[in-house]
Amino acid sequence: MANPLRGEVIRLYKNLLYLGREYPKGSAYFRDRLKSAFMKNKDVTDPDKIKMLVARGDFVIKELEALYFLRKYRAMKKRYYEPEE
Repeated sequence: MANPLRGEVIRLYKNLLYLGREYPKGSAYFRDRLKSAFMKNKDVTDPDKIKMLVARGDFVIKELEALYFLRKYRAMKKRYYEPEE
């Protein structure tokens, strides 16, 4: 019988993989780190532990989105405002 949280874990992996395309250190670096993080926890079978790990992954998604928005904001600010001294 398949674990009911399997779909949620796959969704999380796909979302993180998609967000990793714009990672500052490169997508290959992010993909390798993501794969190693998921492989480290591949043997976890406790549903509560899996839910905790998925919640941590959702937090990482929010942090990545904040990082990207901040980077875009800084780029726009640099283009349209004169530097303060």
